[in-house]
Amino acid sequence: MTLLHVENLGKHYGSTPVFANVQFTVAPGEFVAIVGDSGVGKSTLLNCLAGLDTWDTGSITHGTTDLSQLDDTARALWRRAQVGFVFQAFHVLPHLDVAQNVALPLMLLGQSDAARVQHMLAAVGLEGLGTRLPQQLSGGQLQRVAIARALIHRPALLLADEPTGNLDPTTATRVMDLLLAQTREHGASLVLVTHSDAAAARADRVLRLTASGIAG
Repeated sequence: MTLLHVENLGKHYGSTPVFANVQFTVAPGEFVAIVGDSGVGKSTLLNCLAGLDTWDTGSITHGTTDLSQLDDTARALWRRAQVGFVFQAFHVLPHLDVAQNVALPLMLLGQSDAARVQHMLAAVGLEGLGTRLPQQLSGGQLQRVAIARALIHRPALLLADEPTGNLDPTTATRVMDLLLAQTREHGASLVLVTHSDAAAARADRVLRLTASGIAG
C-alpha cells in the first residue's frame, strides 16, 4: 500500500533546472529521510509534496488524489486536512499564545477541541504553558509547539524541513525523539529533509536527492 507516490517529478526556475526524474513512494506510517547537497532543491521538493509549490513535469499522488488535478483552493483544503508541516524556523504566530498556535489547524478545519489541544501539549512536554506567548519560550519549546501544531489534526502525512537545524545537539536529539514518538503514535507517514546524519540514521529509508534524480 502506498500513501504518497512521486513519479518523474521535475522542477526548474526559468531556464535553471532544480531537479529532474525524481520518483519514490512512501508507505503509510513510514519515515523517509531526504538528504543531499545544499542547493539541490530538498526544501523545494518538500514544498511540492505539500502542494505549496508547483512543478513542471511528473506527478504527485496522495492516496487516490492527484495533486496536479487540484486548483489552488482544492489544494489548500487538501493540505489542511491531510498534511502537517514542521519548519526549521518554527513559523509560530507571535500574536497567538501556545494553545492557540497548536489549535490553529483545527480552527482552519472548522473544529474546536480544547481537550485534544491540552492532551497534545502534555504529550510534547508543554503542559501548563498553553497561555504563554511564543516570545516567552526557548527554541526547543518553540519546535515542540510546531510539532504539536503539525499533528493536532491527525494528518496522514507529516513533512519536516530541517526541524532540528536551529537547535543545539542535545535539544535536537530531544526534538527528534519527540517528533518520532508522536509520528508513530499518530500513525502518520513522515518525510524529513535534513542535513543531520544523526536524524537521517533514524529513518526507515534514506533517499539522496541530486539534480538528476533520487537514489536510496
